[in-house]
Amino acid sequence: MTTHSASPSPAPRGPDPRAVDDRVTPFHIDGLDVRGRVVRLGTSLDAVLAHHDYPAAVKRLLGEAVALTVLLGSTLKIQGRFILQTRTDGPVDLLVVDFTAPHDVRAYARFDLERLQAMQAGLPAGAGFDSGALLGHGHLAMTIDQGLSVNRYQGVVALEGGGLEAAAHQYFTQSEQIPTRVRLAVAEEMRPGGAPSSWRAGGLMVQFLPTEGGRVRPVDLHPGDAPEGTDLPETEEDDSWVEALSLVGTVEDVELVDADLSSERLLFRLFHERGVRVFETENVVAKCSCSRDRVMNVLASFTPEERTSLVENDKIAVTCEFCGRTYDFKAEEIVDVAEDGSGDSDAAAQG
Repeated sequence: MTTHSASPSPAPRGPDPRAVDDRVTPFHIDGLDVRGRVVRLGTSLDAVLAHHDYPAAVKRLLGEAVALTVLLGSTLKIQGRFILQTRTDGPVDLLVVDFTAPHDVRAYARFDLERLQAMQAGLPAGAGFDSGALLGHGHLAMTIDQGLSVNRYQGVVALEGGGLEAAAHQYFTQSEQIPTRVRLAVAEEMRPGGAPSSWRAGGLMVQFLPTEGGRVRPVDLHPGDAPEGTDLPETEEDDSWVEALSLVGTVEDVELVDADLSSERLLFRLFHERGVRVFETENVVAKCSCSRDRVMNVLASFTPEERTSLVENDKIAVTCEFCGRTYDFKAEEIVDVAEDGSGDSDAAAQG
């Protein structure tokens, strides 16, 4: 049965059938020593995607990136930002998703339309969405930024033709040494009468965190220079984690994006035999952190020559890549800020 943590000794209850979008639901499975999170995105994802005229394939990929970033960023117990960024050689060569704790998210994708159309033209009729092909090869960086007073933490993993799920698994194996499994799904909802479609995304993350020491065995990373045919040691996985993986493997994409299926009912379907406790949900809000002051501080950090090169028609126009908002400045007001020395470098970094 599903239990809630609101009281010191909560009584078991059934899963809440109310499906609410733009929420993260943390949970714990005592019988398997597994904790995790479910995220369901609706209007917040639409708001993030609405700022640019992205093709459908790019919207799907960016939706996956947003769901993954919210899953990971919402675990932060501090005020700060979690930033996911890819740089690759694929048709979508840049993704940036910025999650500011406790709930604000914004995102941007850069793509080559001609390459994207050529790739899609070469696919068989009815071929599915392939995030790995869109990304290509490069790297994915995950950064925790707590401001100027604390050093940034960054983990980087290679992207070698796989998707974001595979990259997340590699990140946790390589950087965190925490057995982790992630599932992501994105869907477009078509509306009758030619009305604009809407987008939904869902994600599920489980992690094996046993209380008994020694149950998590570090995975031996491939040495890279072993001769071909060398038998590498295999790490035996804990039975509880194997069971959790088996259950998560039954999740279908449609369950993660079903607007009528609540997160609690989904968790009950998966883990009711082991018992699952859910905790207070957390909101997700599409919100850009740009502002006139922050953009001005960014410009003030440029050299006079750099600022001069940006002047057109006696003004400098700056457009936020995330939300599309444009800020106009007179050249002399930027110079005044620079000479005054009142720039806020933390704001500039976030602008």
